Amino acid sequence: MAKLKVDGKEIEVPDHFTLLQACEEAGAEVPRFCFHERLSVAGNCRMCLVEVKGGPPKPAASCAMGVRDIRGGPNGELPEVFTNTPMVKKAREGVMEFLLINHPLDCPICDQGGECDLQDQAMAFGIDSSRYSENKRAVEDKYIGPLVKTVMNRCIHCTRCVRFTTEVAGIAELGLIGRGEDAEITTYLEQAMTSELQGNVVDLCPVGALTSKPFAFTARPWELNKTESIDVMDALGSAIRVDTRGREVMRVMPRVNEQINEEWISDKSRFIWDGLKTQRLDRPYVRRDGRLQPATWAEAFAAIKTAVAATSGSKIGAIAGDLASVEEMYALKALLNALGSVNTDCRQDGTAVDPSLGRASYLFNATIEGIEAADAILIVGANPRYEAAVLNARIRKRWRRGGLPIGVIGEGGELRYPYEYLGAGTETLADLVAGKNGFGEKLKAAKNPLIIVGQGALVGAEGAAVLANAAKLAEAVGALTEEWNGFSVLHTAASRVGGLDLGFVPGEGGVAAADLLASADVLFLLGADELDFTRKSSKFTIYIGSHGDNGAHHADVILPGATYTEKSGTWVNTEGRVQMGNRAGFAPGDAREDWAIIRALSDVLGKKLPFDSLTALRAKLYAEYPHFADLDEILPGASSEIAAIAKKAGQMTKSVFASPVKDFYLTNPIARASAVMAECSALARNNFKAAAE
Repeated sequence: MAKLKVDGKEIEVPDHFTLLQACEEAGAEVPRFCFHERLSVAGNCRMCLVEVKGGPPKPAASCAMGVRDIRGGPNGELPEVFTNTPMVKKAREGVMEFLLINHPLDCPICDQGGECDLQDQAMAFGIDSSRYSENKRAVEDKYIGPLVKTVMNRCIHCTRCVRFTTEVAGIAELGLIGRGEDAEITTYLEQAMTSELQGNVVDLCPVGALTSKPFAFTARPWELNKTESIDVMDALGSAIRVDTRGREVMRVMPRVNEQINEEWISDKSRFIWDGLKTQRLDRPYVRRDGRLQPATWAEAFAAIKTAVAATSGSKIGAIAGDLASVEEMYALKALLNALGSVNTDCRQDGTAVDPSLGRASYLFNATIEGIEAADAILIVGANPRYEAAVLNARIRKRWRRGGLPIGVIGEGGELRYPYEYLGAGTETLADLVAGKNGFGEKLKAAKNPLIIVGQGALVGAEGAAVLANAAKLAEAVGALTEEWNGFSVLHTAASRVGGLDLGFVPGEGGVAAADLLASADVLFLLGADELDFTRKSSKFTIYIGSHGDNGAHHADVILPGATYTEKSGTWVNTEGRVQMGNRAGFAPGDAREDWAIIRALSDVLGKKLPFDSLTALRAKLYAEYPHFADLDEILPGASSEIAAIAKKAGQMTKSVFASPVKDFYLTNPIARASAVMAECSALARNNFKAAAE
């Protein structure tokens, strides 16, 4: 720790702090454009100038000077820093005047207006006029893809975007070329950026040089209602803010959550919003004469009642989709149990995760934040770059600190950090378990080894055997201790852990998802669209969901539901953290919240569920599963559960692991309804073909 005075106030801060951070700690406001806590120090905007007592007779850039770089007085006086002296005031006004020399007066038509750091700091620290009368320089706008719009005349060369793409996203797609007046930010060859995190440069840009292309010219920030919620595009549960105008979602922004996403979100999470209003189901449909035709709620419920009455409970089943919330899965499970059925499944892809093996068997036990404590990582059957882009950035962040060997079993590919490719599938895993692979020694030598098991390794007939062998490996390399549980399952579906916690899996004698398609007389699909419908031969299918996607096309009755921005719901992320998403708008037309649809249907079927409101439903839910009441908390699994699975490890037949995410941009019905995601997907395919050629 280091002691110093800031504007006469004595403080104590960690000795690795910069002067800027120390001043902030003391409550002094220091303007900045280039400095960002999560990026390296550039020191090129010079806006954060302060006066250092006993230092050189000129202002010092507080972002580039550490507290250990300044000295106290000759008699033991503490070092002193001043943020509001005449010298500092004059220096900041001069810097602001220089920054505004070439900056165009675009504020009336700039999308950054109202959220612009340059606007705010010009008001607070600038002067009211300019002495510059020469012509302003002009810079050509760059095409960098369908997501980020460029107006490079506004650029002040803070290089935040350059440092983000290079350091956090892991690909040097942006750079500063030229010198002096000729300096400009560019992608060198003017190609579209390929990072799955590129949208974050919009938030980082302190001016309007980089803005959201899909959001351009649609709304002003002060027109929007802002709702804090949770992202469901992957299983991380990133903290987001949904901005709406009237009934319409206008944009999605990240919120800071140090435990999960820090302050980044993936492009799918950020730009998905146009898919929320496209291809929506806004009224019930019933299939008549081979065609889906609009119907009333009463007609749709009557058709379901007739189908249910014609069969027995053992022939009724339900499959929950990847975006379903805990509340609607709880209601649907209760309804099926009341009808005498135990045929429920939340595992559309048929992965070998099961709550009967214990909660630790399907959680990311090390936690997302815990990745930074790992000192060796083995990735089995996962591609975190596509399955969880923000988690992948966390792995890269840990790799940049050094001393992190990373091994991959599976597809491989570009992960944005170097790794040792060990093999394609079960043979390599078996060699590691048997101690025949050199990477096993690196895992054993690590204090906190981390084994990430992806869904690609857990699907198919070998799924259970792979899970058991991965658990055995975790035990063998010392990943299961009192302080550290390095056995971590990476999910791809936001609903998966919540469904497993609820026991939304086949009960005793129950039928799994893939078989339900072929054998059920009555099948409920709760937003389940990722199934192989070529196998479907069930007699009567009810689809409860928001979009006219695969599930709706194969349904006999469609009950229109709400998306994640149109309902209050609980989701549990891959590490087991319980999170609440809030309603930002209302579902269109006759669409209703999914739990309310199930509750109304239960009344028609003569199996009335014991709740009439979301509050009453949650009271029942919390009574039965108390951990759902502990928001933002993780109920950890026990290492002993992993050890018990390890005892079941046996021989695996030869197979290869493949990531379940084939197209990052089109993984769910909302994404497939989004024109922006379709454009990104087409661009990614073209880039892949070009690279292959």
